[in-house]
Amino acid sequence: MGNVKVTRVERLGEYRLRLTFSDGVVGDIDLAAELWGEMFESLRDPIQFDRVRVDPELGTLMWPNGADLDPEGLHTMVRPVQRAS
Repeated sequence: MGNVKVTRVERLGEYRLRLTFSDGVVGDIDLAAELWGEMFESLRDPIQFDRVRVDPELGTLMWPNGADLDPEGLHTMVRPVQRAS
């Protein structure tokens, strides 16, 4: 897989996101079960979770509180979807 990066994030509601990766994969992920531990507990607040963005340099998901998720780990967790043309 190599250095796959997240290039786009779309919010789908709840703790679900649609991610686009640098290798063309588009997939959905539900992060509800991942929001534990010191950095991620505050993201259980939907307002905080919705502040997600893609770090353009690292190609990963980031939040203003400093929480981030590894793009390669996300790539293995997404459920690929068919893109509408």
